[in-house]
Amino acid sequence: MAAAAKSIDRLAARRVVPAEPTPAGPLRLSWLDRYPTQMALIESLHVFKPAPDRAVAVSGDADASASPAKTIEKALAKALVSYYPLAGRLVLSEDGAQQAVDCSNAGVWFTEAAAACTLEDVDYLEAPLMIPKDELLPPTPAGEDERALVLLVQVTSFSCGGFVVGFRFSHAVADGPGAAQFMNAIGDLARGGEPSMEPQWGRDAIPDPAGALVGGLPTPDGAKRLEYLAMDISADYINHFKAEYAAAHGGAAWCSAFEVLIAKAWRSRTRAAGFEPDSPVHLCFAMNARPMLGATLARGGAGFYGNCYYIMRVSAPAGKVAGSSVTEVVKIIKDGKRRMPAEFARWAAGDMGAADGVDPYQITSDYRTLLVSDWTRLGFAEVDYGWGPPAHVVPLTNLDYIATCILVKPWAHKPGARLITQCVTPDRVAAFHEGMLDMN
Repeated sequence: MAAAAKSIDRLAARRVVPAEPTPAGPLRLSWLDRYPTQMALIESLHVFKPAPDRAVAVSGDADASASPAKTIEKALAKALVSYYPLAGRLVLSEDGAQQAVDCSNAGVWFTEAAAACTLEDVDYLEAPLMIPKDELLPPTPAGEDERALVLLVQVTSFSCGGFVVGFRFSHAVADGPGAAQFMNAIGDLARGGEPSMEPQWGRDAIPDPAGALVGGLPTPDGAKRLEYLAMDISADYINHFKAEYAAAHGGAAWCSAFEVLIAKAWRSRTRAAGFEPDSPVHLCFAMNARPMLGATLARGGAGFYGNCYYIMRVSAPAGKVAGSSVTEVVKIIKDGKRRMPAEFARWAAGDMGAADGVDPYQITSDYRTLLVSDWTRLGFAEVDYGWGPPAHVVPLTNLDYIATCILVKPWAHKPGARLITQCVTPDRVAAFHEGMLDMN
């Protein structure tokens, strides 16, 4: 297949507004929504294979013969009735910070596109991408201020009948679970049903701690350029280390796949990078804070789609991380997770702030810090527009100087996990990969 045949033809771009009248006016964002690092459109690609039995995958008033783009566009308009803030625009302060959402029904920009090739021709968008990501993501329309946009969607149909949905979603309005909640609502409606969860705005329940330290955006100044690497991890690999952890604790202890893989990645990266043994290395990961706010969020947090997470940091000397067993590193991570409720409560009460120089939400380009994220539990892998769940989900990042490690669900026929990393310099990738493969 010639390279030219793999290009994308954008057929139309239009604004999708709620299918019914919705409330108007501004809605205040929470402290966490307004945090500087949320001023970004989070980008992802969701790859769907063709479904020969499409007709039995829908019910109600869903049209089994409709194209993916038409089906998703129609369901999007319906979903925006309940999620009407997503059809608005962010209100910016004089310094460019996001303050509120203007529920003006300005609409979600929806782009319909087509590719002349099959998904197989482009290896189902496995890395490295054979189609530039910018062709699969919705562009910013002329006349729009990108900083004010909340959501853009592009559906690209392939000649095989499969399709790719590209999302650009404002982190100021939804966190990962919130974005997945909305996508699943579109899927429920696309299949002729009703959303399984009622959304709630609920921003007043999010703490607004007085004196909380607010960091800035990470910069590339002096940072290292990091290399992309994706690995499929088998279930046997994960179970091997789970069994080791259980055996080390008398056979009764349990650890998650996330804890195993992140411990292995942190240790392998620390060894590959060659940090000085006494140098501190850090592991940061976001934890869902909805359970901490169950008393103040309506329905115990069910349906809340705003930012509601806390970033836990665990630290240890590089020599300790590099020289420990995976079981011992898992324990370091578990000890950090156990601190979360008390630490979040301290931050929410204003006991952590400028006075002690602590900002738990600060993201850094410091090479000694690894930022990890678990996408397997967010709900992206369960989204179904009537063609079945996605074959796989591709998180995208534009920052190749922040050390990251993302755990996503693997292909349906590959039980286990997929680890997407950008955490070591190009000359250290081979050593990091070898360390990950080593099961000793």
